[in-house]
Amino acid sequence: IGVKAMVQKDGELRKAEILSIRQRKDGPSFYVHYVDFNKRLDEWVASSRIDLSQEVEWPQPDKADKKKTAAASKAAPSKNVGANKRARADSRDTSQTPDILGGKNVNVGKLARPSKAGGKENLGVETPGGDTSLFPSEAASTVATPKPTESEDFEMADAPAESKSVKEDHVQMATGEVITRGEEIERLRTGGSMTQNPTEIHRVRNLTRLQMGKYDVEPWYFSPYPDSFSDVDLVYIDEFCLSYFDNKRAFERHRAKCTLTHPPGNEIYRDDYISFFEVDGRRQRTWCRNLCLLSKLFLDHKTLYYDVDPFLFYCMTTRDETGCHFVGYFSKEKDSAEGYNLACIMTLPQYQRRGFGRLLISFSYELSKREGKLGSPEKPLSDLGLLGYRQYWRETLVELLIEPNREAISENELAVLTSMTEKDVHETLVVFNMLRYHKGNWVIVLTDQVVEEHEKRLKKEEIKGARKIDPARLQWKPPVFAASSRTWNW
Repeated sequence: IGVKAMVQKDGELRKAEILSIRQRKDGPSFYVHYVDFNKRLDEWVASSRIDLSQEVEWPQPDKADKKKTAAASKAAPSKNVGANKRARADSRDTSQTPDILGGKNVNVGKLARPSKAGGKENLGVETPGGDTSLFPSEAASTVATPKPTESEDFEMADAPAESKSVKEDHVQMATGEVITRGEEIERLRTGGSMTQNPTEIHRVRNLTRLQMGKYDVEPWYFSPYPDSFSDVDLVYIDEFCLSYFDNKRAFERHRAKCTLTHPPGNEIYRDDYISFFEVDGRRQRTWCRNLCLLSKLFLDHKTLYYDVDPFLFYCMTTRDETGCHFVGYFSKEKDSAEGYNLACIMTLPQYQRRGFGRLLISFSYELSKREGKLGSPEKPLSDLGLLGYRQYWRETLVELLIEPNREAISENELAVLTSMTEKDVHETLVVFNMLRYHKGNWVIVLTDQVVEEHEKRLKKEEIKGARKIDPARLQWKPPVFAASSRTWNW
């Protein structure tokens, strides 16, 4: 484990690190992570795919033992000291040695990981194409979204300096490095959200393949399904009730008896293409827990699996003669103290890059409009969620600003019209260089490049027949909950 060797991948040799080994009936297999590729591409490979004729890198020996022995020798008291002095020396030594021997690390503050809160860090939405980028205030690293407190203060006076020194198609990171937006997106896609939780980087994916409806899907990440599921090649998931089986016969018997043909909630939206169902985590615990286990396979840092009572789940489906087929969902706290309108969002891989992610994001803001509130997704965002939101915010603002008779409008008015928070509106305008300082006033400017990209997108959507949420079809009132249904049910 830890060896780096060349592995056959899609007809090419790629460097990979071996993270785990297992013995199976057909021989040993190795779980590998491809160097410089996203963690979701990690997989089990047979020994025949590893090319040992190429150069092999062996892991470096652990030096921790040497440090401990050296520290212990320094801490040992001198044998030439009297009994009383020895006792005092021992007491002093025992008070000092924990810094090294007791596991205390003086640099722990530098290695501290962000705290994990259930459902607050997990976005798995992918939106096709488009120019997206991180906000300058969120540049703790190029691949990880920072905690909300890292970007609370944002000074508008910084915008002119950035616009002069950084070109419109470039992004300046906090380290001072200037990269193109294409390079930044590439870093997100190859690194993704791997670095947000270092303890999860080497978590071995436990399921090989899923059968869900007519699709065979390859999972991306680990999910806490029963241990016995790790030994089977194919896991069967009912696409309606989301129950899981490791045996085809058991799955077929279940399908013969299961009568569920849609998510177990109220249908609050329907058009000729999709439907949305509102599911209460307290009333439908088993179904929502199954949903969280499924979504963990495609969300790297999801931590909420079983405590679903404080959340509502808004599930998007497509319809045919057999029922409503699950496409994706987003969850929302019943009572968010921070005013967030979304906690976790995911589109299943078999439906990605088809515009469903944008519909989920748009629907969350339609609910905020119906509530009369400004909303924002919980942080941190995953790599795909970050890309999707950046594109949605930009396109939404440009659509409003490009309308006729929009010669004067404030950020507050933009926030009210879109149900985005003023902070999201302001940072979107800044990062896309649409906020300028002119003759003593701040003005919003739509550059020729922005207008041209907007027109191209409209033509592309017209050709593809892109769909949008129709607010008139939303049959929903903001629910009111008792205190008991908003808290954890322990």
